[in-house]
Amino acid sequence: MVSKAIAKHMSQSRQGWLSLGLGLLALLLVDAIINLQAERLWFAEVNYLELFWVRLSSQLVLGLIPILVTLAFTWGNLTLADRAKSLEAPGDRVARARSLGLSGLLVLGATLSFLVGVQLIYQGQIARDFWQQTATLYDASTPLPLWPKLQLFDVIGQIFITQPWLIVALGISTVAFLIYPRQLGRLAAVLMSLGYGLILAKQWPSVLLALNPVPYDQVEPIFQRDIAFYIFRLPVLHLVEFWVVGTLFFTLVSVYLVYLLAENTLSQGRFYGFSPPQQQHLYTLAGLLFLATSFSHWLGRYEVLFSREGVVYGAGYTHIHVQLPVNWGLAIFSLGLGLVFLLRGRLGALGYINPIRKSARPIARSPRQVEPLGWWAGFGRTSLLVKGVCGYLVLTVLGLVLAPMVVQRLVVQPNELQRERPYITNSIALTRSAFDLEAIESEPFDPSGDLTAADLEENDLTLENIRLWDSRPLLDSNRQLQQIRLYYEFKDADFDRYNILNEQRRSERRQVMISARELNYERVPEIAKTWVNEHLVYTHGFGFTMSPVNTAGPDGLPTYFVRGIDNIPSSDEVRQSIPIGEPRLYFGELTDTYIMANTRVLELDYPSGNENIYTTYLGRGGISLDSFWRRLLFARHLFDWRMLFTEDFTDDTRLLYRRNIADRVRAIAPFLRFDTDPYLVTVDIGDASSQWGTGPTHGSPAPQSIDFDSFRDRDPNFIAENFNAQSGENYLYWIIDAYTVSGRYPYSDPGDNDFNYIRNSVKVVVDAFNGSVSFFIAEPNDPIIQTWDRLLPNMFESLEAMPESLRAHIRYPQDLFSVQADSLMTYHMTDPQVFYNREDQWRAPSEIYGSETQRVEPYYLIMKLPLEETEEFVLLRLFTPAQRNNLIAWLAARSDGDRYGLRLLYRFPKQELVFGPEQIEARINQDPEISQRISLWDTQGSRAQQGNLLVIPIEQSLLYVEPLYLVAEQNQLPTLTRVIMVYRNRIAMAPTLQSVLSTVFLEEPETAAPILRDLGEDIPDEDVVPGLLDIETPSGAPANEGEVDLPDPNL
Repeated sequence: MVSKAIAKHMSQSRQGWLSLGLGLLALLLVDAIINLQAERLWFAEVNYLELFWVRLSSQLVLGLIPILVTLAFTWGNLTLADRAKSLEAPGDRVARARSLGLSGLLVLGATLSFLVGVQLIYQGQIARDFWQQTATLYDASTPLPLWPKLQLFDVIGQIFITQPWLIVALGISTVAFLIYPRQLGRLAAVLMSLGYGLILAKQWPSVLLALNPVPYDQVEPIFQRDIAFYIFRLPVLHLVEFWVVGTLFFTLVSVYLVYLLAENTLSQGRFYGFSPPQQQHLYTLAGLLFLATSFSHWLGRYEVLFSREGVVYGAGYTHIHVQLPVNWGLAIFSLGLGLVFLLRGRLGALGYINPIRKSARPIARSPRQVEPLGWWAGFGRTSLLVKGVCGYLVLTVLGLVLAPMVVQRLVVQPNELQRERPYITNSIALTRSAFDLEAIESEPFDPSGDLTAADLEENDLTLENIRLWDSRPLLDSNRQLQQIRLYYEFKDADFDRYNILNEQRRSERRQVMISARELNYERVPEIAKTWVNEHLVYTHGFGFTMSPVNTAGPDGLPTYFVRGIDNIPSSDEVRQSIPIGEPRLYFGELTDTYIMANTRVLELDYPSGNENIYTTYLGRGGISLDSFWRRLLFARHLFDWRMLFTEDFTDDTRLLYRRNIADRVRAIAPFLRFDTDPYLVTVDIGDASSQWGTGPTHGSPAPQSIDFDSFRDRDPNFIAENFNAQSGENYLYWIIDAYTVSGRYPYSDPGDNDFNYIRNSVKVVVDAFNGSVSFFIAEPNDPIIQTWDRLLPNMFESLEAMPESLRAHIRYPQDLFSVQADSLMTYHMTDPQVFYNREDQWRAPSEIYGSETQRVEPYYLIMKLPLEETEEFVLLRLFTPAQRNNLIAWLAARSDGDRYGLRLLYRFPKQELVFGPEQIEARINQDPEISQRISLWDTQGSRAQQGNLLVIPIEQSLLYVEPLYLVAEQNQLPTLTRVIMVYRNRIAMAPTLQSVLSTVFLEEPETAAPILRDLGEDIPDEDVVPGLLDIETPSGAPANEGEVDLPDPNL
């Protein structure tokens, strides 16, 4: 009776745990459905519902298959291990003496438990990292470090070094597995299955690409496979390898541990061996594991194309002649070993082989006559299997570690160039192809020509757009002069070009910096940080500033084409040239909060004097919250239960979330990598919006009217005059460059990047008011974007479909340009011997900015390229030799019209010395007059700060220009105080661009003007050195004008 009661109690307890588990599973399922429905509504709002279903179905399939298969395989094997009958204790003393004692049992059991724990931690870290990584770092083609590769030990070691608490967790799990091998084995099987499901589901882009690849029509030189195999297929094969090898290894170790600790062997302190069914099971699992290892070595052959060991990136002499044959041999050897394990287990179970005997000859016995196998079964001195396993380990170490080292040192290094020449050629060719360096045209550039007044007249637009302001001092000025309120912020200032009418009503191209005035809720005073303010009132930024890059006011502060919270244009000409409208930014770089619009609470539009102007959203963005169920859905999705209880919602209320443009585009296209610098443009797209499928006209219809009575009922002090009905146009758009990247382009050297192939395949446009997102294919020849276009035919549009007014503002992206320029510093050398000797290695020059030395970054200019007829918007990068400071070349990327994307490399004559930025900086800083002036400013409650030194090619000459700012210690407001210019052997400093230009190019300065000195002159030993131009600004005269008065050609 007692036993029945205990059994009934245990049965009820199990039912209770089962009910609890099913209840938790149901809650997780409901939670998943809620999140999926919220995501479905959001993707429908941005008009990418097709992408949502493709992504969801792919992740479900890729997640469920590994979960079900892994769980079925591991759970089934552990169940089989539970049912397999253990070996009974032998009766004779000899057999007992050969059994495993307590000490050996503890060591072996702890080792197996340790292996299970390490694998769980390793798999868990990978699963966590895969789901925590951002889309900007996403690269589906990066292979995972897999067993049995040697670098796995380094990866695991790094995990424990960076997270030492895992060592404690590993110790606890090791002891726990020794005590509860069956229960924890099943729990580990569940965790492993979930981990594989998460990892493979995250890799849905890789799998889709592998199933629908577009060929590159280019083969690599070693295996003669198309590049598409490495970009699309090889990553998925590695993923399968990772899954299969890991599952088999875990199952073998777990089953071995269960058998080892069965029948309370730890309590008895003795293990007598494995029974025949247990032998069959272990041999079978070991055979499958070595078959998978054979597949791993077969894939390992291709990894030589991505090796960082050797003279070049990719396969070298040692890889081809040693590691590649070794991988072939290990693949064949592992295959044979796996088959032998499978056969040995099967025959042993039938009674044909007795591994305990020293003889390996078959013994004809019935199953009843089979002698029990000890714990060392298959590991005796004469065992074929132990010879095979030891042989595999020895071959792995000899073939993959020792042999390459010996061949490299004794065969390759004494004749390295001769041995490596063909592989250097491969690396140069494929790296140039992967980074699109082959399309760069190279031209000679000899800057020995003299600029005449006629040359200056021909390049007047270049001179008028010489940049005196960069983003840092301009942003400092904006934050103090144009920020208006604490909660506004200028995050960035972007370079662009606009056609602006001049005083003669002629359209001129002007380089400007445009900066959005965004609302940053984090800067709202703490006392005002309420739920209503965060989600209903502080909803959007307002306006922008636009500044010409080449002018300053009488006080040295920036001038503005558009300024102030009212977005006041500086002239009627600017008003006609720049579309302003009502520039509200509901979507931007700082819009990190979700908001509800069209509520009974007025939104803050912008401050006006001592009062605030209010508004309510009339755009097309947002998800309708017109029902209780919608509110409940998003209250759970956003974990904001106050959405259910607020009385401020109406039937027109909409939820706007994922308003940060970076998060918005990543959520839609996680398979793209996005530029770090989105830029704002203000354009009137006119009637183009009616044909723009995912543009501003897409979305929910805007409310037709404003119910003022509801506001008056809510707030008796409501004043209609303080309400802005959003009747104006909105012209603000964000443009984001997007890239297709891969880390699996054979032989391509990634340098310091985590990818070795990149294309600027997509331009993304985000409407700052409506939130619509459009993807335009800018590189139609890229096979990766061709594949995505095939998979998602309704997602991408051609670049020609972009409204012309927007297309006029696309620019060559600086991130891509920097990557290509960095690669070009080495891979402009196409001769293997020159490359090997690094005879012509380049680097980026340095400059002094403020008081710190920094690398000269690429910069945008409006200039006329050599031999061209018109000015254009270009991105420029300078190069110097690796160990010297003189200029060796400059690279220009074009951004306008049909010439967009063309790049030109201009090389200076090697026999001539062309001053680089560091040398010009040194001459400037060594000049006594400039040093004296800077020292004087530094002792008067301010400090002089040197700006970016620009090297400007004009015709066949170079002009060096550096602005000098004065920054007060109290308010940190920079003012442009001087402009320094160097041309050939002349240096001048003046308050204005006009005066410094005029003086540098005047052959005989007037007597009223200060003296202009040649750089080569001996400097007199006096306090004030004649020869340096320093023109004082006349009282009341502007420091800089919009146009530069050039020297009279007749002088």
